[in-house]
Amino acid sequence: MAGRQAGIGNVTQKSGSSFNLAAIAQGGRLQYEALLLAASLRACDPAFQGRLILLEPQPGGAWPGDPRIRGEATRAALARLGAEVVPFEANHFGAAYPQGNKIEALTALPEGEPFLFLDSDTLITGALSDVPFNFDRPAASMRREATWPEIELYGPGYNAIWGALYRRFGLDFASSLDLSQPDEFWRRYLYFNAGWFFYRDPKAFGERFLDYALSVRNDPPEELVCQSLDPWLDQIVLPLVIHSFGGGRPGPELDGMDGGVTCHWRVLPLLYARECDRVVEVLEEVAAPNWIKKVLKEHEPFKRMVYQGRGRKVREMFDRADLPSPEQKIRNRIKAAKLWMR
Repeated sequence: MAGRQAGIGNVTQKSGSSFNLAAIAQGGRLQYEALLLAASLRACDPAFQGRLILLEPQPGGAWPGDPRIRGEATRAALARLGAEVVPFEANHFGAAYPQGNKIEALTALPEGEPFLFLDSDTLITGALSDVPFNFDRPAASMRREATWPEIELYGPGYNAIWGALYRRFGLDFASSLDLSQPDEFWRRYLYFNAGWFFYRDPKAFGERFLDYALSVRNDPPEELVCQSLDPWLDQIVLPLVIHSFGGGRPGPELDGMDGGVTCHWRVLPLLYARECDRVVEVLEEVAAPNWIKKVLKEHEPFKRMVYQGRGRKVREMFDRADLPSPEQKIRNRIKAAKLWMR
C-alpha cells in the first residue's frame, strides 16, 4: 500500500473505459466521503481506466437550500484525483429523502454506458478493474440485515408484502425467491443493500428506479400499511428494478464487492469497530497526504476519528472475531463510550 500512495496525486484521465464509476458528492459529510473514495480508488486500483463521476445535486427543486459541494479546497482535491463533478436536478426527493439522490442522479450519467454506482461512504481496497461485472445482468450488494419489512404479529408476512410489490409492477415473484431458504424467512426474498449496484444503461435503470419509487411512495400497496418507507424506500424498490432487467443476486465472482475490493463502511465508528485491518490501513494511508488531510480535517468526525485517534479507541473496544449482533448493539456500546459521531 505504502509503495502505491505516491500515485494518488495528479491523475491524467484515460480513454477506453469499460464502465463509469459513479457516486454522490454534495455539501457536508458526503463531499469528504467522496474525497476518500476517490483517493482510495487511485491508490488501490491505479489501473482503473474508467471515468470517476461524482453526481452533485443542484439548488432548487426538492432542495430548499444549496446542496452543492462547499469550498474550493474539496473541489481542487477531487480534480487532482481525476474526479468529474456532474450536476443533476432533484425534483422528487431531495432534502425530504436524501437517499433518493441515487435514484434521480442516474440519468445524469452518460446514456448507454455501463456504470457502477457506489455510495459515497465506500473505500476501494483492491483492484476494481479486475472484477468481472456482467453489465447485462444487474446485481447489488448482499451485505445487508433484515431491516425491511418489519413483520407485525397480526399483519401481512414476507410473501404477502413482497408479492404485492411484484404484482404492482407485473413482475414474476416466484422466480425471485431463493428456494434454499425457508418460507417466510427474510433471506428467501430478494433484498439488497443499495450501497452498490450496476447495469449497462443508467438512463433506463434510473427512469425505472424513479418510476417504481414514486409509485410505492405515493400509493403503497395495502399490504405495506404497517411498514415504514423511510429510510428504506431505495432498498425496497432496488430489488424490483434489478429483477425487471433480468438481474438478481450476485454470483461468487462478485464476492470482492462485499469483501476484498470495496468496503461500504457507512459510519466512521462502525468502520473502526468492525472492519478488517486492511480497510483501516487504506483509510489512514490515503488520508495521510497533507493536501488531503487539510481538506478532511474540516469535517469534525474525520478530524477526531482519523487524525486524533478516537477511531483507534473504538477499535480497541471490539473483537472483530466476535462482534455483537445485530449492528445496533455495536452502535450502543460506542455511544455509551461517547465515541459516536458522524
